[in-house]
This record gives sequence, structure tokens and C-alpha cells, in this order.
Amino acid sequence: MSEPVMGVGICRPPALRKFALLATALSLLGCAVLSAPVIAADAPAADTVYAVESAKAAKSLMLDVVHAGKRLVAVGDRGHILYSDDQGATWTQAKVPTRQLLTAVFFVDDKHGWAVGHDAQILASEDGGVSWTKQFEDLKREAPLLDVWFKDVNSGFAVGAYGALLETTDGGKNWADVSARLDNTDQFHLNAIAAVKDAGLFVVGEQGSMFRSADWGQTWEKLEGPYQGSLFGVIGTAQPDTLLAYGLRGNLFRSTDFGSTWAPIELKAARGSLEFGLSGATLLDDGSIVIVGNGGSVISSSDNGETFTVFNRPDRISVSAVTAAGNGNLILAGQGGVRATSPTGAELSK
Repeated sequence: MSEPVMGVGICRPPALRKFALLATALSLLGCAVLSAPVIAADAPAADTVYAVESAKAAKSLMLDVVHAGKRLVAVGDRGHILYSDDQGATWTQAKVPTRQLLTAVFFVDDKHGWAVGHDAQILASEDGGVSWTKQFEDLKREAPLLDVWFKDVNSGFAVGAYGALLETTDGGKNWADVSARLDNTDQFHLNAIAAVKDAGLFVVGEQGSMFRSADWGQTWEKLEGPYQGSLFGVIGTAQPDTLLAYGLRGNLFRSTDFGSTWAPIELKAARGSLEFGLSGATLLDDGSIVIVGNGGSVISSSDNGETFTVFNRPDRISVSAVTAAGNGNLILAGQGGVRATSPTGAELSK
């Protein structure tokens, strides 16, 4: 059963990663079927519309935040992409050729990154997130891409609504629709993709769908997962073959054999079990894991995901993504924009 989303109704369960947090994002998604497979990236139009520059961009809805080397880069509503070179104290708005909601961002090094979002758009940066070009879009899909992952500067995948799986082998100059590689006849939304140490790639999505690839995306195996509700994210740990999948109502599962078997992780909050949806995660340099979600939930583990401590922020603002600030603190992205917090997720003392 799907988690309620602030009174918003859609024609399929609200399974989209991060959209389960935020009604503004969900309202943009219709219920169209996928168009024909796309072979090559579309050239940017001559009359490209850029994101409006706003002094309040850092306080607007942001859905993902990552590192580009030491720099922080965040993406979100209205095509806003922000970057920070002072550990999140201040943010600069990048020049971005779209006003569509951007859902995820990934950097393979300190220069090369990709962001995805509505209209199946894929943007690319070669300067650490300062400037961006549009590599691809498919208006006919009428559905967003929800996550992106790259192995190196050439090889990468994007996943999204209605079973979308796109691949590039030339850094995004061309994108091919390879959705047929997955046994996903119901076209379940694919909400997240991640690498698992010494194992391969893992994808999770709607109604507990799970797929793994031991050859880094060329062939995929469908798995019977431990949960029939929607999974919003997946993250590999510092331990080989070990990963965590998370989703609705605080459901969190751990596998030590690349998804063949799973164990539930019970999350205890101050007033009982955690029941907020979980939406984003990060692996810190010391091997610790932090996962965030609805209701200001910030949970952390220092034992490769075997146990977690739970902190619920007093403001209860939904958090979509998390990464390290670079100085021991955390950067949270979600409702109200991007903010630096203590390692537990609590506000920094003034």
C-alpha cells in the first residue's frame, strides 16, 4: 500500500523516488505511456530557456545534493542547480538550460557530472557544475527520469518512470533506450540505481521491484524482493556485496549477498518505530551511512547498516537527499532548500 502524499492523487501509486515526499513534484507527473525507444540525444534548441536566477534559490525545493570533488552541487525545482565551495555556507546558482524539475545529479569526478529530471531531460557539466548543457530530452515520454549513475566519463545509465532505462557509452553524446534488458513488463517506475562494491549495479522501484547486474548494466536479473511496497532508494556499503534498500514508512532492508537474501532493519524512534518514508542516502568517507526522509528523519549507521540510530528534526521538514559537508557536518536537501547540519542532522549551534 502506498504512503499518502499530502492529499495529492495520481493514477498510479505515488512510487516515485523523492516525489513521495513532495506534492509539488508529484503534481507535474501525468499518466502517459512511454514513447518509442530513443536512439540518439536531441540537439539543444536555438531558443533554449534558462532557469531563472533567484536570490532565494538555495531556499527552494531541492531534491539531490552530491560532491564534485570538494565542491557541493545540488539540483531541484525550476531547473535550479546550485554549487558551494565553502562546505555549504553559501551557494551560487549555475547557468542551466531548463526550467524543469531536476530530480537527481551524479558526478564521476570533480569536473564531469550529469543531472536528470522531467521531460526525460539529461544535462551535463564539464566544469564541476558551474555551467550545464542539455544532452537529451524526450517530451513524448511525459514522464521524468529519476536517477543517474556513471561508471566513468563515458559509460552511464539513467532510470525513471514507467520502466525507463537509458544508456550512454560516449559520455552522453548519444543515449539509447535499453529498457528491454529488464524483465519489467508492468513498467514499474525505476526510482534509483547504485553500484554495489565488488558486485555490480542494483536498481529498485515501484512495488518492491528489484533488478541486479553483475556485468555493470549489460544484462539484468529480476529479483523477488522482501517487500511489496515502493522502494525509493538503494545504496552500497563499504563492505563487498552489501547493500541497503529503503522506501515507504521507514521500511529498510539489508543484504550481504548482492540482493539474493534480505533482512529487515528495525528503526526505533523516540516514540516507537520510525514510520516516515526514506528517500535518500550517502556513504561517508569513514564507511558510515546516513539515510534521510519524511518528517525530518535522519538515521545513521557505523556498522555497514546492521544497526541505525534515529534522529527526527524538530522542524519535521521532509528531506530528500544528504551528503557530507566536508568538515564533519552534513548537507541536507529537501523542502526549504539546502542546509548544513551537525553529523546527527540537528541544526548547527549559532
